[in-house]
Amino acid sequence: MGRIGLASAVPRGSLERMATSAAPMVAPKGRRPSPAEPLLEPGDRLSRAEFERRYEQMPHVRKAELIEGIVYMPSPLRAEKHGIPHSHLGTWLGFYASETPGVACCDNSTVRLDLDNEPQPDLVLIKLPEKGGQARISEDDYIEGAPELVVEIVGSSRAYDLHQKKGAYRRNAVREYLAWITGEQRLFWWELRDEEYQEIALDADGFLKSRVFPGLWLDTRALLRGDMKAVLAALRHGVDSPAHQAFAAK
Repeated sequence: MGRIGLASAVPRGSLERMATSAAPMVAPKGRRPSPAEPLLEPGDRLSRAEFERRYEQMPHVRKAELIEGIVYMPSPLRAEKHGIPHSHLGTWLGFYASETPGVACCDNSTVRLDLDNEPQPDLVLIKLPEKGGQARISEDDYIEGAPELVVEIVGSSRAYDLHQKKGAYRRNAVREYLAWITGEQRLFWWELRDEEYQEIALDADGFLKSRVFPGLWLDTRALLRGDMKAVLAALRHGVDSPAHQAFAAK
């Protein structure tokens, strides 16, 4: 009796099912990790390298931070408590950057501060290396080192941005830190002096003024009432000042 070929011994449909089951599975781009893969979870204690590895495997997650070695994953953001204030401060910083060579404004960019801290601030303003900046943009497009100015929009003074994260910013020498507490209609701007954050006081014109970025002036009362024309008018005075002109020319 001749040998029976596999094709004659197994029904055609079975062969097709066998071929399909043996073929390698190709995961679609942007898929969520399978349950067997480790996920980012709030409260996890991770190294920065492991945090980055897991975060990259979760493209559906828009924001996660590593603060003092612990994972934080903020809740969904509201429009009036976060989205609109974020837009207003982004407009203010973006206008300043457009008038100041060697300065860049970044929105929601991951910052590699140190081995235990990788925050994703709402906004940062940095001096580029040619301007003597203390941070740089890495080859894989992350900010490495401490930005000169960090901005966060938070709903409450109990937020970790004003406690654990603020401590990490101070220890890593973020030179200025601005926090808008929208739920309490308050805004604080601190500068690093003698290794501690000291609040910047209003000047005689009622403005807050950066010491790191000459000409970066903020009319806080106009900002809190939503008057962006007045906010930008104050900033225009700042960028027209002799101090800003000298800084921009360096």
